[in-house]
Amino acid sequence: MVEVATSTEDVNNRAYVFPGQGSQSVGMGAELFESSQAARETFEEADDSLGFPLSRLIFEGPAQELQNTANSQPAIMSVSVAAWRAWQEMQGPEAADAHAVAGHSLGEYTSLVAAGVLDFSDAVQLVRKRGELMNQAAVNRPGAMAAILGLNELAFSQICDETGVELANINTDDQIVISGDKIAVARAMDLASARGAKKTIPLPVSGAFHSSLMAEAKVGLTDVIKALNFKNPKMPVVGNCDSRSLSTGDEIRTELVNGLCQCVQWKNSVRHMVDSGVTEFVEFGSGGVLAGLIKRIDRGVKVTAVSDTASMRKLAEVNA
Repeated sequence: MVEVATSTEDVNNRAYVFPGQGSQSVGMGAELFESSQAARETFEEADDSLGFPLSRLIFEGPAQELQNTANSQPAIMSVSVAAWRAWQEMQGPEAADAHAVAGHSLGEYTSLVAAGVLDFSDAVQLVRKRGELMNQAAVNRPGAMAAILGLNELAFSQICDETGVELANINTDDQIVISGDKIAVARAMDLASARGAKKTIPLPVSGAFHSSLMAEAKVGLTDVIKALNFKNPKMPVVGNCDSRSLSTGDEIRTELVNGLCQCVQWKNSVRHMVDSGVTEFVEFGSGGVLAGLIKRIDRGVKVTAVSDTASMRKLAEVNA
């Protein structure tokens, strides 16, 4: 790969962000596997760590198996880490530095790899276990999620009070995801439509993630996290729950455990990074979902989605 230097000024103003569940698709990362040794080694490390050919599932499917939460979470992480490492391979080790890192839900775990908090092999096993725990909690306490567009947070809070659903993701000013009992979610969607929502979209997920229905998974995840070595981050990690910078391994442990049942405050996390000096966001991974959300949160920042060699070269040329 062609190396292009990254300036210190760029690094000081740049945040790396990583997508969460829902960004998966069969074939994601395949081009990186073919073009980058660093990416190829990442997929091989994931296969070895998990003890089964995750990379084959990512590249070949079947889609239904990839959609399974226990598979999609390590798959999305692997593709994001592969892209992030391929970027370093192109730019040099200094390209790993950034003003801050963050991720949306599952992506928060990927940001810990970027920040040096967890080794990739430990992180990919952790999110595999997280997915299994979430799946089991969803079986024991079934639920649903829905995205609502066109209503503000106050309107949603009132709907939650009336129906018993919970706020799961606050993605932008007018895009919020709700989570809870299936009947309650359906009623909340009807209420949202009646009160002026532009669109209500049931999400194709197996359970009520980021709600109290995940309490069982939270207990199990706490035990798994206790057994892992969390280092202090090399750069600030902006958490989902409180939208603030986390600077110690212990803070991050608490954040991850709480995150299973609490709302992802993505809008506030982005605004926190902008307020701290970030002027450029680079999303590593499949789908480009976060890049789209960030543009809606703040039109004044530069946003790039990196998922293959072509997008990396374009980013390198812009910052040359």
